[in-house]
Amino acid sequence: MTAPYDTGSADLRYSDIEQDLRGTVRDLLTDRCQPADVLARCETAQPYDMGLWKTLVAELGVTALQVPEASGGQGATVRETAVVLEELGRHVAPVPYLGHSVLATTALLTCGSDLLSTVASGERITTLAVSLAAYPGGGFPDTVRAGADGLTGRVAAVPHATVADLLLVPAVGPNGPELHAVPAEAVTITPEVSLDLTRVLATVELAGAPAEPVGFGRTAVAALDSALLTGAGLLASEQVGIAEWCLETTVGYLKQRHQFGRPVGSFQALKHRLADLWQQFVTARAAARYAADALAIGSPDVPVAVAVAQSHCATVAVRAAEEAVQLHGGIGMTWEHPAHLYLKRAKSSEIALGTPGRHRDRLATMIDLPGPVR
Repeated sequence: MTAPYDTGSADLRYSDIEQDLRGTVRDLLTDRCQPADVLARCETAQPYDMGLWKTLVAELGVTALQVPEASGGQGATVRETAVVLEELGRHVAPVPYLGHSVLATTALLTCGSDLLSTVASGERITTLAVSLAAYPGGGFPDTVRAGADGLTGRVAAVPHATVADLLLVPAVGPNGPELHAVPAEAVTITPEVSLDLTRVLATVELAGAPAEPVGFGRTAVAALDSALLTGAGLLASEQVGIAEWCLETTVGYLKQRHQFGRPVGSFQALKHRLADLWQQFVTARAAARYAADALAIGSPDVPVAVAVAQSHCATVAVRAAEEAVQLHGGIGMTWEHPAHLYLKRAKSSEIALGTPGRHRDRLATMIDLPGPVR
């Protein structure tokens, strides 16, 4: 039987550099990404905050974190990227960080592409043109074909495509899997009705689109697998940020609201619910940190760590958001409170890059866990 989830050599603590990075990102988001700002923007023609994105890129350099210095990056690791994602999750920040700095960057790193300097600088927003519901081990997509006249096909539920300048498109060519860079202006991008108003999905249609090859054969397959695995592992950190905001905000609200002459939070039943949620949050944060650390050092335990983190953190984020909505009873019009944004982000992220059920199925196979006896 395979030894599962060995955390003996992992460092789950936040380093001083990571804490400094967190403080810088949090200060910016506190100033520029208040719930009222997100609510006001999410139903407009431009739900993404491109002004905030430019500041994150130009002043904080968050898009360059895990890119090697030789390619114009900062030479950090995905641990730092995970910290940024935690803070973006805490603020449900409407920026294309997941697609650009996680999915696309990881794919280009695997291919060793010259486009790394472009994504590091953030001058062209790049995203991986796969469905947000794609998951590690799900196989190479075949909805796009590569031929002599370019790329032809259709990809649904692509995250951040509406603000992307460049798309990394997996396609099947005459000799098998390929990965291509396609300018966004060469394709048709149609926004979809998205549950999460802060992370817009879109359908991408290609009809003989010109493309620049990035990887072929095993390289293309490895790039996609690495992007989805890393994306699933780091999405867990964003989900931890969502759960943390929901828990802290709910505790604060229950301390302030009074019934029968005392704070609602003093009622034993609510104390127990919050204590249970806190325990789940702590374990979720540990799982997410271990997944980020395993990815950073290239541990052989990465597949197991990612499956544990994503299946657990997705579930905890949804529960934390549901509890936030329910325990804020009496606030009036729910739409005017940001809790629904966190619930929608948590629910959409639960489906993204593999549902908890899919990750548990993969985990059972990896650790030789027998199935149910029928």
